[in-house]
Formats: sequence, structure tokens, C-alpha cells
Amino acid sequence: MERSEWLALQNGSDIRGPAMGEGAVLTPCAAAGIGEAFGRLLVQKTGGAQPSVAVGHDPRESGPALAQAVADGLALAGCRPFLTGLSTTPSMYLACAAPEFRAQAAVMVTASHLPPDKNGFKFFTPEGGCGRQTVRAVLELAQERRPQGGRYECRPVVPDYARMLCALVRKQTGLRRPLSGLKILVDAGNGAGGFYAQDVLCELGADVSGSLFLEPAGCCPGHEPNPEKEENLAALSRAVREQNAQLGIAFDPDADRAALIDAQGRCLSRNRLIALAAAVLAPQYPGGIVVTDSVTSSGLTQFLGKQGLVHHRFKRGYQNVIDEARRLSDAGFCVPLAIETSGHAALLENRFLDDGMYLATRLVAAMVQCRRRGEELAGLIEGLREPAQSAEYRIPLKKGSDLPQEELLARLSGFVERHPALSPAPENHEGLRVNVAPQAGDGWFLLRQSLHDPVLVLNLESEHPDGVACMEKLLRPFFEEIAPFLEAQPPF
Repeated sequence: MERSEWLALQNGSDIRGPAMGEGAVLTPCAAAGIGEAFGRLLVQKTGGAQPSVAVGHDPRESGPALAQAVADGLALAGCRPFLTGLSTTPSMYLACAAPEFRAQAAVMVTASHLPPDKNGFKFFTPEGGCGRQTVRAVLELAQERRPQGGRYECRPVVPDYARMLCALVRKQTGLRRPLSGLKILVDAGNGAGGFYAQDVLCELGADVSGSLFLEPAGCCPGHEPNPEKEENLAALSRAVREQNAQLGIAFDPDADRAALIDAQGRCLSRNRLIALAAAVLAPQYPGGIVVTDSVTSSGLTQFLGKQGLVHHRFKRGYQNVIDEARRLSDAGFCVPLAIETSGHAALLENRFLDDGMYLATRLVAAMVQCRRRGEELAGLIEGLREPAQSAEYRIPLKKGSDLPQEELLARLSGFVERHPALSPAPENHEGLRVNVAPQAGDGWFLLRQSLHDPVLVLNLESEHPDGVACMEKLLRPFFEEIAPFLEAQPPF
């Protein structure tokens, strides 16, 4: 591949690309180059030592071959790789942190919820997930890789990860089998998180019969395994209601994102999940800062304030949110939670590791504590004011369109200044968030360019049932102004 083709594989703090079929780019050969490049960086960092590196994969068909190729490359670079087999992304953090593994780094082969023909890589050290600069350096070095070959051993990490989660619930509740008498259903989306039902919940006493899509399958035949979208939680919601379960938990394929279903079948995702996590953590961290992505609701800000917490919105992208939380924490602020509306979550108590399964487990323990008080877990967010209406549009830019982010924001700022019902939000870290007066929609909208795709993303939220339509009408002249840069007009 040419240099530009290698660099095009970067997707924020991940590497992603086609891994199957005629257009495959992430071949075993490319994976070996990526493994060797990462290994060379690690050897350089450790001063020539032979760092131990864990390599795992999710259920995608291309996963095992790519994991072995990465291990080959790592071995060539002078590392000591070991394969963990079918793994979750959060479990790979454990390989870097647990004394029984003592890995200096880890590589997870996954493309999260993307289609089965895609795959990718995430990189970790004991400090957490590697960022954009490391990924860029890996891809730069990968162009120079040498021939394949190498040795590695196999050591599964998921059993230790499951035991760690069980220990967490037992510590929080003080009971050996705190889930006895409870029915909790899991929807693993045919991903790597199916073990959670038997090895964690059942081990803690729960009845998990009736759980969905626990068997790993690279093609994810059950449904799109993206817990951010409520339509993907419909089957679990129905199962919880029909089986009178107390809770449902859904994961994405590599199990670093989660969503919950309460006993009434209501989806606890996005703003609700953030509010619930914050409510559980608030008593322990009075005055703490909760870092979220940019599209969280105004009602969430008010709810966090009532919990004695401070809401700090930042950029979309789970690594951006986590890095901002770490920055604030290093500056001396109390930051108990960094969480994106997608379900990526990182807790201070868990070293800011991106681990939706850890958060779900923490909430399971909180459910036990609530029931002791005669309360329901979902009751913790009764005070959350939710919008009457919300919408998100992804508006494609023309191929080769020259619309820099700065020009887009300048044009939108000018439009806002000319409209008496609009005012920029006081704090903007990404795109432009605009408050809308009651007579024009009573809410807010945020326009930004996507982190990964050539599209504009427009989020709208209103306190009135017809408020989104009012804002859409208000925004039409602006989109007509930038129409030459758009593939098509917005669908409103």
C-alpha cells in the first residue's frame, strides 16, 4: 500500500478498514506490519526490553487470522506476544493491569458494531487506550515492515476479567451471591460479551435464562449490535417485559459499550444511562465533574446539578471524552465519570478505562443496594427532564467538497447573529451549539462535521412536541446557503 492508503486506515484513535472480500485492505500481511510497527514503538519505549503484549479479537470471521498476524509482527519487533483468543475490549485492559498477566501493552482486533466485512485494531498500555498520535505513528512505521514470522503463546484473559467483575459486585454488596432471586437478561448481540450471563451474573446468583444472542457469530445475525440505538434494544425490552425480569443488559460486539433495560422495558441508554451512572456515583464524589460528549441534553445538565455534580460537555469520540477527563483530573479536579452517549464509559475508580461492561456491573451492584431500600434502580433518574422531541440528521458533503470546518462555523455564526431567536451556547468545544428561543422551537441544535465521515451532523432537541419541526424550518435558509457543498438537501 502507498503511504496515503496506510494513513487512510486511521479512524480517530482506532485503525479500521475492509478486511474481507476483493476490496480487503486489512489483510494478514497488513496486520503483521501494524503489529511490528506497534512492537517497535513499545521496544523503543522500554529501552530495548522485550515487552509482553496481549492480542485478542472479537467474533468476526477475520479476527483470528488478523490476531495471529499482529502477534507475528510483534514478535519480529522483539516483543513477547500472547494470544487471548475471543476477548472483549475491556478485558484487554485487564491484561495490562492484572498482576497475573503483567502485559506492557495490548492489541484488540475489532471494528465494534461496523459490518462483518470490516475489522480494525485498538491499542492499549497500562495507562489506558492509545490516542491519535500513537495510531498515526504506527501507520507511518507499518510501511517499512519486514517479512512475516514469529512465535507467540495462548493465554485467555476473559476468565480473569469475569472474576474481577464478580469481585466488584461482591465488594459493593458484601454478599457472596447478591443476585439470588433476580432475573437479569443479557443481549450480547452475537458478540464477545456472551460470557457475562453465565460467568458473571449466574455466578452471582441471577437467573439468566431467556437471554438473547449470547453465541459469538461474526455476522451478528440477531440484529445490528449497536446499543446506542433504541431499535436495537427492542428484542431485549420485549423479553424483559414478557419474562418479568428485573433488568436487561445489552452490549456491542467487543463489549466496551452498554445499555440497560429497566423492569418496565424502558431503554436506559444515552442521556438516561449517563444520568443513572452519575446518580450512583454522586454520593461518593460531591461536586465532581461529569465529562460527556457534545450532544447530551439540557435536561441532563439540570439533573447533574441537582445531584451536586458539574456537567462538562466536550467533543464527540470516546477517546476525546476520556482524554479530557484525564486532563481535568491531572489538573486537580474531581472527575468521577467520562461517558459518551454511545455507551462508552470510563470511571475514575477504574483508571479511566473505556469499559461499558464495568459500568453495567457497577449498576447491577447499585440495583442490589436500591432493592435493599425498597427502591428500583430506574427510580434514581425520576428527576431527569427529557426533551419532548429530538432528531439527528447526517447530511453528506459532496465528494471533494472544500468546506473547511472554520468556514462552516463562520457561516453558521453569521446566520445565528442575524436571527433574533438564536444565540450561541456559552461553551462550544465542537461545531456550534445554538440555543433556540421558545417562540422558535424552545431548545437547541448542534451542527458539526463528523469525526470519521464526509458528512455534517445536525442534532436538534426541543421542549415542545412540534419544536424540532420549527427549528428545521428556521434552518432551511442556512442549508440553502451552503447547498453547493452538499450532496443533497437535508431531509426536512
